[in-house]
Amino acid sequence: MKKVIIIGGGISGLATAWLLRDKASQAGIELDLALLEKDQRLGGKIRSIKDEGYTCEWGPNGFLDSKPQTLELCSAIGVRDNLHRSNDNARKRFIYSNGELHRLPEGGPSFLQSRLISWPGKLRLAMEPFAPKAPVGVDETLADFGRRRLGKEALDKLIAPMVSGIFAGDPETMSLVSCFPRIAELEREYGGLIKAMIMLAKKKKKDIAEGKVVSSAAGPGGVLTSFREGIQFLTDALAASLGNIVRPGSQVVSLEKGKSVPYRVLCAGGDEHEADIVIVAAPAFATAGMLDSLDPTMTQVLSQIPYSSMTVICFGYERERIKHPLDGFGYLIPKKEGLSILGTLWDSSMFENRAPEGRVLLRSMMGGACFPEYIALSDDEVTARVRRDLKAIMGIDAAPSFVRVFRHEQAIPQYVSGHAKRLGALGERLKVHPGLLLTGNSYRGIGLNDCVAAAQRASDEALALAQTIS
Repeated sequence: MKKVIIIGGGISGLATAWLLRDKASQAGIELDLALLEKDQRLGGKIRSIKDEGYTCEWGPNGFLDSKPQTLELCSAIGVRDNLHRSNDNARKRFIYSNGELHRLPEGGPSFLQSRLISWPGKLRLAMEPFAPKAPVGVDETLADFGRRRLGKEALDKLIAPMVSGIFAGDPETMSLVSCFPRIAELEREYGGLIKAMIMLAKKKKKDIAEGKVVSSAAGPGGVLTSFREGIQFLTDALAASLGNIVRPGSQVVSLEKGKSVPYRVLCAGGDEHEADIVIVAAPAFATAGMLDSLDPTMTQVLSQIPYSSMTVICFGYERERIKHPLDGFGYLIPKKEGLSILGTLWDSSMFENRAPEGRVLLRSMMGGACFPEYIALSDDEVTARVRRDLKAIMGIDAAPSFVRVFRHEQAIPQYVSGHAKRLGALGERLKVHPGLLLTGNSYRGIGLNDCVAAAQRASDEALALAQTIS
């Protein structure tokens, strides 16, 4: 019986463990499987905190249903009927600029009417088909791509807020091909984004006419989806299904070559585990520490993947004290506006049961790669800054009746320029260590869907290895 150790009990490790066990069972392969998690609580950064009738998401608040991986996992573990889709408000997204909230345009007419981008900025966007080609052999940053194809105003008011909203990142350092590979692919294939949109729209129209199932080809699309109890319902269900496979309170400190088996996994407190296959589903910085004695080169490469910090602030109010209609997803704020927060989500407008009857829940983000120093601010200073920004943006003068502040010192991996080269170096080193696999959001996608897709790949590879190891 092959021994498999999975390190890390976040969504990546839990999904990998569940999928590997399920695939091995279907293939008639018996595995000795264990998942080691340093904390007593499972789920990693997925955590839904219930407090005074509010449901506060400590980390991510859901996933888009436009990709199949997470939906398929929910079906497989029997929780798809518990899914809770956000309402139509979630489609309305805003950017704060020049003293007002601007709804993001969803089409040509609304774009022309919008005051978010000035007329010179719109004319610059219209010149996108004539933009210079991508530089050859250069891992272009999102900022360089934005200036080259769309202009500085579009970079400042559209691309930069989007990057801060998704990655809490700095577009001046983030890699286009690693963060948004589909956009880079569209430019290569069609020569430009506007041409790509036109061609894809024609293809979509043709596919619909032929009765084919179609989805958004260029953008993420989909509906934000969670559970009534919060997104932690998913990781709780996975952990419960895995049962005694999960070993909480097992902090891995080192991975070494074994004598009678390929690997020895050493834990704090002196516990040791032998394994034929080890799947590390921990953050890159934690993985680096575990692999130091096994492969210092891998440790060096992993240590080059930076993480942004993030502070999440939940404010609860009596609904009657907020004049704003809150009819949307929320808003993002360009850095040049000079405010403290990156943006605010109107959580109780997107999902029912996020706030008690007659109350609303707003969740603001602060910090990120552009403002790393904010992680050190006191709760009082954080609260004061958020209140100032909410007053300036939404006219909210009332004090919140509910406040919770959550800090993430290493929140989100940053796919900075050179990320693809680092992944290539890791791939070469992994060839030296058969049976060692890396998965998680440090490598090829940070979202929940990305983590589940990576878990699919890792479980497939582990199963194939289990069948070939003698």
